Amino acid sequence: MVMKHSRPGLPALALLAAGLTATPALADTLAPHGEILNIAHRGASGHAPEETMPAYDKAVELNADWLELDAQLTADGHLVAFHDESVDRTTNAEGPLSDYTLDELQALDAGTWFNEANPYRADPAFEGVSVPTLKQIVETHGTDQKYYIEIKSPDANPGLTEKLVKFVEKHGLVESDSIVIQSFPQEPLKRVHEMNPDIPLVQLVWYHPKGYEAGAPLKEWKAVTPAPGEITQADLAKIDDYAIGIGTNMHYKDRRVIDEAFVNSVREAGLGLHVYTIDSIAKMHRLIDWGATGIFTNFPDRLSAAHDVR
Repeated sequence: MVMKHSRPGLPALALLAAGLTATPALADTLAPHGEILNIAHRGASGHAPEETMPAYDKAVELNADWLELDAQLTADGHLVAFHDESVDRTTNAEGPLSDYTLDELQALDAGTWFNEANPYRADPAFEGVSVPTLKQIVETHGTDQKYYIEIKSPDANPGLTEKLVKFVEKHGLVESDSIVIQSFPQEPLKRVHEMNPDIPLVQLVWYHPKGYEAGAPLKEWKAVTPAPGEITQADLAKIDDYAIGIGTNMHYKDRRVIDEAFVNSVREAGLGLHVYTIDSIAKMHRLIDWGATGIFTNFPDRLSAAHDVR
């Protein structure tokens, strides 16, 4: 029988940050640059167009621990890295991504929008960059690099979960401890755990006010957990049945939705705690002080700098 945590997983990071002892192999595998994971959100997407090869190349250059990406399927069944269900925001076309074949999708310009939105970071080389496949990303950066992949919009991508599991197995990402899979809905994660319990999973949550009204009590988007102030160890134990960590927002607009007590509760349950998406160095410092075990950021270089001064 294969145990859920039989491979190196994120809980070792919690041990490190708590001052306990992890084996050197676990420590080196999880956080080669320290005891908090530097997760490049959609690549180094503050420096280059999100979820394109320039963004992932830049993240590797900046020594990010993990490359975060969103997996979706094209009309002809190819796994690609793309965040939105629609291509409108980050390409020169319109419509659902799932309407495009791979050839059609890769003919689009996925970079010019970044130059227009970020003139001080614009680069002519970004013009015309294409949407990459997961195969292109992994074959470029290999299994020495680590990949933090979200099962994106599973309802809009039937068969995505099964295809993603087969992909990470085929490309050796499980054996090399180079993969984490994340999702907001619980069902795809539980399905991954059934297919291969050696794949580390992170349960994403998003806390917001009920009815999205300022001052209203908080709730979790998919009802995965109670509000942060009401969560119990029993609630966290249910997540620990299939996942090794939780990924959460820190704020909803200007309202902070988690605090140090929440971080401690998650850590006490033996789960890693990764917070998205943090570009403020002051917020990075706060999360490091609270004991978070990972931070998603568009600027991996900022997190490295924030960690170095701690």
